[in-house]
Amino acid sequence: MSATPAARDVVTRIAPSPTGDMHIGTARTALFNWLYARGRGGKFLLRIEDTDRARSTEAATQGILAGMDWLGLDHDGEVVSQFARAGRHAEVARQMLAEGKAYKCFSTQEEIEAFREAARAGGRSTLFQSPWRDAPPETHPDAPYAIRVKAPREGVTVIRDEVQGDVTIRNDQLDDMIVLRSDGTPTYMLAVVVDDHDMGVTHVIRGDDHLNNAARQMLIYAAMEWPLPVYAHIPLIFGPDGKKMSKRHGATGVAEYKAMGYPAAGMRNYLARLGWSHGDDEFFTDDQAREWFDLSGINKAPARFDTKKLENICGQHLAIMEDAEILGEVAGYLEASGQPALMQSQLARLGQALPFLKTAAKIYPQLLEKARFALVERPVDLDEKAAKQLGSVSNGILEELTPHLQNVSWKRDDLEEAVGRVMEAQDIGFGKVAGPLRAALAGRTVTPSVLDMMIVLGREETLARLKDFMAQGRAA
Repeated sequence: MSATPAARDVVTRIAPSPTGDMHIGTARTALFNWLYARGRGGKFLLRIEDTDRARSTEAATQGILAGMDWLGLDHDGEVVSQFARAGRHAEVARQMLAEGKAYKCFSTQEEIEAFREAARAGGRSTLFQSPWRDAPPETHPDAPYAIRVKAPREGVTVIRDEVQGDVTIRNDQLDDMIVLRSDGTPTYMLAVVVDDHDMGVTHVIRGDDHLNNAARQMLIYAAMEWPLPVYAHIPLIFGPDGKKMSKRHGATGVAEYKAMGYPAAGMRNYLARLGWSHGDDEFFTDDQAREWFDLSGINKAPARFDTKKLENICGQHLAIMEDAEILGEVAGYLEASGQPALMQSQLARLGQALPFLKTAAKIYPQLLEKARFALVERPVDLDEKAAKQLGSVSNGILEELTPHLQNVSWKRDDLEEAVGRVMEAQDIGFGKVAGPLRAALAGRTVTPSVLDMMIVLGREETLARLKDFMAQGRAA
């Protein structure tokens, strides 16, 4: 055999099937592969396993690509279609046949099922052993045949796994699996191995539901005398109840989390921490994750998805994100959730408000709710609590404040001083001034700082909103 994977440049891959939405578990597997490759100057490849033509869809493929793009998991080279490589897969099957590593099996599906029924009735193993394994060519009928790889009948196969440790499987538990069907189409087991070899994959990092597949796929590696990749089978993601994560636990698709407004950086951080650890570190940057990630840090036990922890991590990332990145992701969130895009004027105000808003939100819906004052157009609609501020008392306060705002320099300290003058003149506390100001500027009673809102809105818009509010107060 040629050089071991450790002696070659690292190449990882993600190979999802385009049969539905990209699952959060697939996203985490992609992230682990991406981190491992990127942290070692290696390559991260993307293969679409679209051999199931009945269930594979172009929409699902585009969903996978969109999910990878949202998560920022860039791949090297072109996207590989497994279906497009069927000719190559068949070529390998025929090579194994020609070299005596595989054989023609003429058993029909009916004969195989009859064998299994008899085995069940007799209490024997239902593992099919083809009568054609050692049949001389002159006995072969002129009939369709499948190609089966020859599995060893004695001894054991040991899967050396970086996460699970050494996993031993008795060879008498392995069947001579079909690699090429009687209609000439390759099986999934063959296609995966051939693709991984041809793509130069050195590390196969995937869910532990594929662990048993490894022993069978190793038959093909051995038959072709190809170097084995390093295997790392990672535990599945469970819901809070300790059962495999599914729709009953809530959202499971990557697109759903984008549409719910989770920042991509927070999602990457949380998914990396879901089943992998670096000491007690919970919050870390992409650079730290690439530097720290190693297979030895992956846990054997399934990880439990915790939405509260996810939101907490997302909030920490939102607080340190660049404003331009946030604005870009807000646009993506609005599109994904079917909401109208923001106008340029709204984007400008939101951008001004981000420095004090992004530290007070965890996900984008929360951010936009806090930024509502900057996004609404006049006249500002009042909610029920804000409407209670209407009346002569509030009007008296705002009428006192308005002349100060018309002349003051529009800086925070000067605005604070103007509000202070009203408090002194009316002999009232800050809350009495802030109440009608919040209602007038945002239509809400729970808002960011009134001074911050005025800075963002500017003099003209602030005074116009106060005028609208006082007009409603006189009519109330």
